[in-house]
Amino acid sequence: MPCIYMPPENRFKFVWKMITPNKTAHILPNDSAIMEACRDIHLVTFQCETQENGNTIASVKYAVYATTEMQTKKSKRIETGQSRTEAILVFCLVTGIIVTIGVIFAMIFMILHWAVVKSIWESKFGQGNQEKKLANKRSLRNME
Repeated sequence: MPCIYMPPENRFKFVWKMITPNKTAHILPNDSAIMEACRDIHLVTFQCETQENGNTIASVKYAVYATTEMQTKKSKRIETGQSRTEAILVFCLVTGIIVTIGVIFAMIFMILHWAVVKSIWESKFGQGNQEKKLANKRSLRNME
């Protein structure tokens, strides 16, 4: 756990405390900027005060969980993460199926009503009217 400091590290004094609920803080002999901690039994909170010229200029707290508590927290995170992932996958799957069915119905409608679709396209783009006019002109010339 790092304490708060700016280079050079040696210009500061570091005071590490172990804080337990309903008890006074216990000052630890560690006076370096970094401390390693591992708890096997229960949660412990550590606090580091960075001091310069006898004044506290920064303070940081760390909660160190016991090994069993961390395993419990990890398993809860994994369970909730898996249920979220499964929900997202189900949502994507259902959405994909609905879109696919919609596309299939649109294609079937176009096939069954091809004449209507073709007339809509011709009227929209005006190609059908030009072809009819050219056909009428050709038939008039052929009659003459």
